[in-house]
Amino acid sequence: MFDWASMITVGRIVRPHGHRGQVVVASETDFGAERFREGAIVHVMREGQIEPFRVTASREFDGRWVVGFDRVTSMNEAETLRGYELRVPEAELKSLESGRYYVHDLVGCRVETVSGEVVGRVEEVYLEGQPLLGIKGPAGSSLVPFIDAICKRVDIAAQVIVIDPPEGLLADGR
Repeated sequence: MFDWASMITVGRIVRPHGHRGQVVVASETDFGAERFREGAIVHVMREGQIEPFRVTASREFDGRWVVGFDRVTSMNEAETLRGYELRVPEAELKSLESGRYYVHDLVGCRVETVSGEVVGRVEEVYLEGQPLLGIKGPAGSSLVPFIDAICKRVDIAAQVIVIDPPEGLLADGR
C-alpha cells in the first residue's frame, strides 16, 4: 500500500460533468495527457483510505480535464468526489531533463542570495504565466520569478535555491 504523504498531487476534482459520472479535474501537472489517459490509475483519500481509480475516459477542455473513472457512473457519485486531490506514487514520476523541476521538489527549499543571506523557504510555486516562487522568510513574503537570470543555482538534493535578485524584489527591499 502507498503512504499518502509521499504521493504527489496531479490534480483536484472541481465538479461533476454531465450525467454519466465524469468529473472536471484542475490539473496540477505538466503531464496531464499521461496522468489522465485512459487506463491510468490515480488515487483518492476517502474516509482515511487510499482508493485507486482507473481512468476510463479523458479529454482536455478549456485548460482542464474531463475524466471518467471505472467506479463512478452517475452525477451523484461524481458529486461525492468534489474537492478531492488526485495523487500518484512518487515512483511513477519520470525523470526530467536538466534544468526542469517538479513543484514538490521546489517547495520547502531554503532560498538564499548569492552573498549567502537567507531569504526564506519556498512555500508555494505559482505556474500561471511566468513561474513564481512564493517565499516566506523573516522579513516577510516575496514572489520571485523562477528564471535563470534570478535563480542562479537550484540544488534539489541539498534543498537550496541561490538567487541574485534585482534591487527591491524581496520583501525587505533587497
